[in-house]
Amino acid sequence: MKWLLVTTACLLSAVSGFSQEKGIHLFILSGQSNMQGHRPDEAFTPAVEKALGKENVLVIQDALGGQPILRWYKQWTDPSGAEPKEQRGDLYDRLMKKVKPAIEDKEIASVTFFWMQGERDAKMSWGPVYQKSLRGLYDQLSADLGREDMNFVIGRLSDFDMENKRYPHWTVVREAQVALADSAENFVWVDTDDLNDGKNRKGKEIKDDLHYSGEGYKEFGRRMAKEALQMIEADK
Repeated sequence: MKWLLVTTACLLSAVSGFSQEKGIHLFILSGQSNMQGHRPDEAFTPAVEKALGKENVLVIQDALGGQPILRWYKQWTDPSGAEPKEQRGDLYDRLMKKVKPAIEDKEIASVTFFWMQGERDAKMSWGPVYQKSLRGLYDQLSADLGREDMNFVIGRLSDFDMENKRYPHWTVVREAQVALADSAENFVWVDTDDLNDGKNRKGKEIKDDLHYSGEGYKEFGRRMAKEALQMIEADK
């Protein structure tokens, strides 16, 4: 009987291993329209709460459609040297007004940053500075939170405009996202090429659309959760 109790305890520990870690796992989701359209409660939040325990999870989302990365990254520079019309970093400040009060007085076990953006930069032909800007944004957030171990999950642009007809730097931005994701062990990219087919939330049939289908947004959440949980487990 004693052997059985010990074995059972070991099995329970293995199954719930994530939740044994002390502290809150913070998930920050930001970007433009496809992140704005993503509803964490549909698939992402249930997945991480199942693995980590509801009491150990904090999900914060702040995104806005049609916006360039310069509205998050404060040191952004135009490839041509021109001054941007938009304000640098204002959406980052808006995001942090949600993050900082939410984590005050909390012990944070891990931080994972999720980024789904790049469409606007591709449209504006700002691809040459995208990788540097995205790395700069990560470093900016890492410094503000005091976390050198922050994980980074990048949603790669879909296959919407692979011929660069409507968005001249579509493939340039895609390549920049993958290059950055491959540059560090705690960075990863998520494939979205199959998420923009099917029926959107209004019931309209879409194919290679700029935005995802209703089921595509759910799958996006599941994929982000999977990558994040794998990195959190690897860091233990």
